[in-house]
Amino acid sequence: EPAGFEAFVGYKTSIDQYRKNSVAGASPLQLVVMLYDGALRFMEAGRHAMLSRNVYAQNDNITKAQKVISELLSTLDLEKGGKVGENLFSLYTYVYNRLVDANLEDKPELVAECIVIMSDLRESWVEIERKTRQSAIVNPGGTNHAA
Repeated sequence: EPAGFEAFVGYKTSIDQYRKNSVAGASPLQLVVMLYDGALRFMEAGRHAMLSRNVYAQNDNITKAQKVISELLSTLDLEKGGKVGENLFSLYTYVYNRLVDANLEDKPELVAECIVIMSDLRESWVEIERKTRQSAIVNPGGTNHAA
């Protein structure tokens, strides 16, 4: 084994455990933000690969972003979400379809468009999460229906 290999494996195991603990301890709103972070990371990597003409990395990352968008779609509760849920459904579907087009047609500008949409939505979720957390601090015994 190469020198430092055991240390690397130990380090990677620590990072994996940290990630698992982060997800396990996250609120539903924090989990949504984590999904956005993943989608954005994969879209950026896919766009970069597209610009570099690395077709394998392009397809791999854009496909991963699509899977995250599919997960966001599957978690929508259209009955409880009302108009907001319908709007998110439309936006997620639009982004998913644009990513398919971007990947098939090698158009980084379509990925960039999706990044803008998802970044804007992510900021809204971060703000909701922040306000929910502040509300819980101000009123720790109260029920919180924002999530």
